[in-house]
Amino acid sequence: MRPSIRPRGAPDRHAALAQYRRRAGIYDLELALFEPIRRRAIERLAPRRGEVVLDVGCGTGLSFDLLEQGVAARGRIVGIEQSPEMMERARQRVRQRRWRNVSLLCAPVEAADIPVNADAALFHFTHDILQRPEAVANVLRHLKPGARVVASGLQWAEAWRWPTNLFVLPAALHSVTSLEGLRAPWAALAAAIPDLDVRPLLMGGVFIASGTVAAAR
Repeated sequence: MRPSIRPRGAPDRHAALAQYRRRAGIYDLELALFEPIRRRAIERLAPRRGEVVLDVGCGTGLSFDLLEQGVAARGRIVGIEQSPEMMERARQRVRQRRWRNVSLLCAPVEAADIPVNADAALFHFTHDILQRPEAVANVLRHLKPGARVVASGLQWAEAWRWPTNLFVLPAALHSVTSLEGLRAPWAALAAAIPDLDVRPLLMGGVFIASGTVAAAR
């Protein structure tokens, strides 16, 4: 049975686990349309050689290739994903590519025991995670001062752009468990990163937000 979607309220972890259990086998194909957004988001993140990067809600590991190109062998990627089925596919990807610098944590982001202080963090199409302030806070606690943060995903366009929202609605119903926060999915990040730069794409139906963690005083 298809998990119910809440128009309002906090995301439902059990519904999310059921949703991604169902989608794991075809997830890579489903996301193909949005690969240009992934590339732009990672370009904005600009991972550098030797850096440590958190891939928050890493799914099947579709971002690992581009992140690896940035951090190279001396860097490290830590992928966090709560769905065991999605995580297993991420593990398969790591084994097939013989990456030795990718660590995987199968846990809800808010409860993940993140073992590093990272230079950058990517939230790519992770709406439910961004709507959990405790999850965002756990990631930010494990970023170095000056670390870069990039988030991307669906958002409601302005009301007059109703054709765009007719695209956003079914896409959201297929990938989130609550529509709460789609007006400003990045709000929890913006509360912690005052210089967050939010740019709309695809007629306002998608966003990429980027900023840096404040330096320690």
